[in-house]
Amino acid sequence: MADDAERPVTAIVDEHGTVTGWSPGAVRLLGYEHEEVLGRAGTDLLAEPGAEAVMEALAGRRSWNGHVVLRHRDGREVRVALLARRRTTPVGPDWLLVRVDEARLHSGADVTAMDWGFSEFPCILGLLDTNLLVVRANRDMERAAGLTEDQLQGLRPSEIITDQPEPCRVERAMRTAVETDQREHLRTFVRVPGEAVEHSWSVWVAPAKDENGDLRGVCFTAQDLTEQYSAQQRLLLLNKAGSRIGTTLDIGRTAQQLADVTVPQFADFTGVDVLTFLEHGNEPPPGPLNGPVDVRRAGQRSVATGESGDLVGTGEVVTHPRFSELIERLGGTRTTTPEASSRLLAEWTGHDPARAARVGSQRIHSVMVVPLRARGITLGVTLFMRHRRPEPFAHHDMLLAEELTARAVVSMDNARRYVRERKTAETLQRDLLPQQLPEQSAVETASRYLPAQGQAGVGGDWFDVIPLSSARVALVVGDVVGHGLQASATMGRFRTAVRSLAEMGLPPDEVLTHLDDMVTRLSDESGSESAAAYTGTTCLYAVYDPVSRRCTAARAGHPIPLVVSPPGTVDLFDLPAGPPLGVGGTPFEASQRELPEGSVLAFYTNGLIETRHRDLDEGLAMLRRSLTETPESLEASCDHILAAMLPEQPEDDAALLLARTRALDPGQVATWDVPADPAAVAPIRADAAARLGSWGLEDVLFSTELIVSELITNAIRYGNPPIRLRLIYDRELICEVSDTGIAAPHLRPASLMDEGGRGLLLVAQLGRRWGVRYGQQGKTIWAEQTLPDGLPGGLAPGHPPSPG
Repeated sequence: MADDAERPVTAIVDEHGTVTGWSPGAVRLLGYEHEEVLGRAGTDLLAEPGAEAVMEALAGRRSWNGHVVLRHRDGREVRVALLARRRTTPVGPDWLLVRVDEARLHSGADVTAMDWGFSEFPCILGLLDTNLLVVRANRDMERAAGLTEDQLQGLRPSEIITDQPEPCRVERAMRTAVETDQREHLRTFVRVPGEAVEHSWSVWVAPAKDENGDLRGVCFTAQDLTEQYSAQQRLLLLNKAGSRIGTTLDIGRTAQQLADVTVPQFADFTGVDVLTFLEHGNEPPPGPLNGPVDVRRAGQRSVATGESGDLVGTGEVVTHPRFSELIERLGGTRTTTPEASSRLLAEWTGHDPARAARVGSQRIHSVMVVPLRARGITLGVTLFMRHRRPEPFAHHDMLLAEELTARAVVSMDNARRYVRERKTAETLQRDLLPQQLPEQSAVETASRYLPAQGQAGVGGDWFDVIPLSSARVALVVGDVVGHGLQASATMGRFRTAVRSLAEMGLPPDEVLTHLDDMVTRLSDESGSESAAAYTGTTCLYAVYDPVSRRCTAARAGHPIPLVVSPPGTVDLFDLPAGPPLGVGGTPFEASQRELPEGSVLAFYTNGLIETRHRDLDEGLAMLRRSLTETPESLEASCDHILAAMLPEQPEDDAALLLARTRALDPGQVATWDVPADPAAVAPIRADAAARLGSWGLEDVLFSTELIVSELITNAIRYGNPPIRLRLIYDRELICEVSDTGIAAPHLRPASLMDEGGRGLLLVAQLGRRWGVRYGQQGKTIWAEQTLPDGLPGGLAPGHPPSPG
């Protein structure tokens, strides 16, 4: 029998009952060889009378098992346990007959084992009939429903849990499975009796059939996936927070984004309180925050529309008392644990009854406070509250809250740093730009500077009005590449350099050439990383002379200025287009134009005329139209132009400088040609004295005679003819001596025994300032004297002094 057990006993019978397969185990069991059995009717092997009924029982079934008595080849009977399985093969259906052990046949013990397995199946398991009435329920289903199996039998799912809508969905899925003979799957949310929190269930419904394939009802399983669902929702919330929090460098908007993301997915109310020093970009105060501490509600949201979780409104300042839970969180690094929620609510009752009453009226039962900390700095706290969600905050909620606030606080700290840098840059730029345009007679000026809004930061746009010798004035406007502190610092270097070059009296094209050399040198010194801060800077430099009414200008990649004539027509100041500073390759050229008195020069940067929605040509046309409509006052004109050209929040810095030209009356200027002879000094000095007398300037007669004598004497000795003396009576008395020489005069100490060398020292002592400027025809030495109080200095143009 051991050999028989080792060899499987199988036979195959086709659908007509003919034996088509015979295993070696069958040969050994019954003694028939293959050729003796194959092709014979299977019923020939049965020994019991009426055994043909066994084959008939197989008809229409998929399986059968039981005992049969077979006839051995030697005539004896052999009783075996037989298992029959119906198969589908390429040649047609057949039956596989297998001899099995007695234990493998279905018996009462097997039924008991199935009952045990059904009862202890590790998820909800139930059987219902075709009317969707419960027939069987395992112990997990009993626990979930709060009823025994006997109590569940005969009930529908919608009758088991009557206060929730989800059982109706399960019934519909069961009905669909019955009607379509297909399995159904759904995710549902149902509360377990005795619990306030809904659980997430994964439900499978399948048709239940007997061995003949007839539908007997439906079976279903339900698995509690609440933990997995909660973890999935936390991941989704974190992913949502990553894309929606911190999209701008604005503390208030970032705080509001945090509140919007967490309500209602995480909390029923979220309030974000930040320390007030953040508003100015300052560093936190030194030392611990012992209270009382002022915080501002930067953002909040509640599940109730238009209603906050407490009495604090957005933007309001709240003072928290010393030793409160909020102050502890401001001074620490840990979140308020769920267990400390009741303590925080009790504190509100003690020091803020109105707030506590509001919290109590909304049935807030769980509160969590998370500190806002970044780079070791505490910026504020975030309050999370629940009143509609029945479940209190748990420890995994605490971890999620810390992660959400960590994402927000980094953006808030970046915003704080941005505010600080922007304020520093604005302060630097404000200090570097002229605080008040200087008083002078050449032009009347008005200016505006408007920094960019948003994330661009302060830029490097700048302008300047520089009084020059001989009543002239330099008008400068420029644009440094980039934004922020570096752009402001670079702008300051350029402005200082331009002022130094202007003091030397250089013409505009030479000023730009020197600036271009400076940019090249600075770029080489700073390396490739910072070279862009200098290369590409644009500049326009113009000099206006009120005596000749001529304006000489040159530009380095800068927008061309506009000229408004006294009648009101607007045209371009035709200037050669020089390259931006640092680009090189093309020399700078100056252009000169005579301007009628009362003409208005408009200098500007590209931020005024160019935007993302407007190109340069369109912006220039708009500026020309605006200039034709400007009022008489230059200050009002500036306001009108900005209102017409720029939105409330410009995309780039914009600078505007308007200058209305003035002209000195010929009676305010006196000129003499001086022979290159020392003997000519006395008569020229006498003529100058006479002119001062006609101007009523007797109080400065003596000092002027000395200055005229020394300057003419130096020109005769060291210069080249022709020599010319010019006196200009303006806000100061200006004395000029020009010659064609290029020798530079300079101060030098004279010893006691020296006969000369004191001339320029006298000029420096007698005048307010003096200097030398060079032109195409040589040099000019000039000296200015401040007129004493009471003298009619600074006469208005068109009102010359009387000849006397």
